[in-house]
Amino acid sequence: MRRHILRLAALLLLGAGHLSWPGSWLGPWAGREAAAQTRGGGDVLRVKLFGDLRTIDPFSSPEYMARNHGYMVYDTLFALDSQLRPRPQMVDRWEVSADGLSWTFVLRDGLRFHDGAPVTAGDVIASLRRWAVRDGLGQQIMARATALEAADARTVRLVLRQPFGLMLEALAKPSGQPLFIMPARVAATPAERQITDPTGSGPFMLRREDWRIGDRVTYRRNPDYVPRAEPPDGLAGGKRAGVERVEWVFLPDAQTALNALVTGEIDLYEELPPDLFPVVRRARNLRLGPQDNVGVQPIFRMNQAQPPFDNPRLRQAMRHLVDPARFLPAYLNDPALWQDCRSFYVCSSRYRTEAGWVRPDLAEARRLVAASGYDGTPVVVLDAQDSTVSHTFALVAADLLQQAGLRVEVQAMDWATLVQRRLSRNPPGQGGWGLFVSAPSGLDAMDPAGHNAMRSACERTGLPGWPCDAEMERLRDAYLAAPDAGGRAEVAAAYHARALETVPYMPLGQFSLVRGYSARLRGILDAPVPVYWNISKGE
Repeated sequence: MRRHILRLAALLLLGAGHLSWPGSWLGPWAGREAAAQTRGGGDVLRVKLFGDLRTIDPFSSPEYMARNHGYMVYDTLFALDSQLRPRPQMVDRWEVSADGLSWTFVLRDGLRFHDGAPVTAGDVIASLRRWAVRDGLGQQIMARATALEAADARTVRLVLRQPFGLMLEALAKPSGQPLFIMPARVAATPAERQITDPTGSGPFMLRREDWRIGDRVTYRRNPDYVPRAEPPDGLAGGKRAGVERVEWVFLPDAQTALNALVTGEIDLYEELPPDLFPVVRRARNLRLGPQDNVGVQPIFRMNQAQPPFDNPRLRQAMRHLVDPARFLPAYLNDPALWQDCRSFYVCSSRYRTEAGWVRPDLAEARRLVAASGYDGTPVVVLDAQDSTVSHTFALVAADLLQQAGLRVEVQAMDWATLVQRRLSRNPPGQGGWGLFVSAPSGLDAMDPAGHNAMRSACERTGLPGWPCDAEMERLRDAYLAAPDAGGRAEVAAAYHARALETVPYMPLGQFSLVRGYSARLRGILDAPVPVYWNISKGE
C-alpha cells in the first residue's frame, strides 16, 4: 500500500510540473536563494543522503557518513582510479628501496589547510599514527615500522623491518577508514576522543555554523584548493569543485524526498528506493544512475559479545537460515539488479568461492537452533526505518528468525541512532542489541586485508559485533605477510574456510545502489564511493 501511495503522489507531482506545497522542507530561512535555485539558478548542489552526519571524525568508526564527510574536507596521499588502481593524490613522487623496506613520499606543491597553513610531513605523520590506531592496514604498517620521520617539510620517510606488499593499497583505501590527512594539532586528539575541528585541505570546507543534526550539513568551495593537473578518474586526478556550495539535507521520509527531487528542491537522491525507479524514469527532468562502480554487500550482523549469538552453534544455524534469495527480492524485485553471491568475498573479488557453502534449509535451521541449546533469549533486531535497505532487510531477518524458533524484538529507530546503538556492548535489555542488517561497500569485502566484517580481533577493532577468533586474525596477518599473489590466494581461501566455522557474519549477496538526480547535473564521477567534486549544474 505504501508503494502505491508513493507512486500516485509522485505521478501527481509530475503531472503538475510546477507544483509546490506548504511546509516545504527548505523552510523560511532559505528565502530568495532557495527560490532562485528551485527555478534553475544558483550555484548550490543539494543532496539527500542515506543518513545523517553525527560525527566529523572519519577515524572514529567505519561509518559511511563520516567517510563521505571526510572526502569533502580532506585529501588523501593516494587514491583509487575508476579501475581501482592506486594513484598519487597529495603525493608528488615516491620511491621504495630494492628490498622493500624503505619508502619515501614527497608531497606536491600548493597543499594548504583551510586555515591557510601549509600541509607538512609532520601533518602526514600525525594523521598516519592516529589512523593506524583503529584501521587494520594501518596497524600492520605501524607494527612493521622501525622509523617514521620527516626528512624535510615535504618529505616523509618510512622504514620497515619487513616488506609490506600492500603499502599503496593501504594508503589509497577508499572505504572503511581511509587515510585522510588532517592538521597535526587535530590528529593529536587521542583516538578514543572524537575530533571537533573540521579543518582539512580538501576541495570543500565545512560551515560548522550551518551543521544541524537532523536537518542539514553545508560545505563551501575551498577557493585555495589546488587540484592535480590530471583529469578526474574515480577518486584520483583533479578534484575541482563545480559548485560554490554543497548541502546535505536530512529527509528521512521517502515521499518528501521524492517530491523535493521532482520539483527541483534537491538535485540528487542517494539510495533511491527501487519502487520509485519507474517514477524517476518517466520524468523528463530526472535521471537514474549507479551510486558507485562496485556495489554493496548487505550483511546479517550478529552481536557475538552477548547472548544469544555468543553461542557459535547458534551462529552455525544461521548458515542454514540466511538466504539471499529471500532477502534481496524484498528490496529489488528485478533479479537482474542483484547477485546471489554465496561467499564472504563479493562476486567481483578474485578470491570469491562457494566452497563449503550450504544451501538454505529452514527445517534444518530450526533443528540446529533447538540443538544449539538456545534458551529463548530475545534477539533485539535494530530497524533503521529511514534507510530503505536496512529497514527492509531487518523485517525479513526478524521473520526468518521467528520461523526458526527464536524470540525476536524489533526496535525502530533512524539510521544515525542505529550507528550509535550498535556500539553498545551492554545486554539487549540495557540498551544493547542482537542483530542489525546493513549494506557496506563491496570495496570492504574484496580480500582479507580490508574486510572489516570478517575481522575477528574481539574488542580491539571497535567494530560492532566483535567477532573473536585468534586463528582468523593469524590468517589475516599471514595474508598481509604473503610474499606473492599465489601465497595470498592460498591464505585467502583458508581465511574463508575458517570464517565458515566461526561465522563472523552472514553475507546476503550483492547489488548496486541507485541514485536519482536532476538531468541538469554534469560531471558525476564513476567512482568507488559517491563524491561531490567535479559536479556542475547546466541549464
